[in-house]
Amino acid sequence: MKQVVSTYRKKAVDQQKLAVLHLELNYELAVLFDAMQENNEEMKAKAKRKLERIRGELIKMEAL
Repeated sequence: MKQVVSTYRKKAVDQQKLAVLHLELNYELAVLFDAMQENNEEMKAKAKRKLERIRGELIKMEAL
């Protein structure tokens, strides 16, 4: 029974983390779009770094 509860909790936490990552992804894409519109190279680079981090976390979650 403990194993079932533990698995359920882990799955719930993973779903919450996935939802947060998707929100972050959408926000950073909007930031990148704004930076591209303003032709702001510094903002573009920062947004791209954050998007790479989010991408890495999403890939790790798929591997689990």
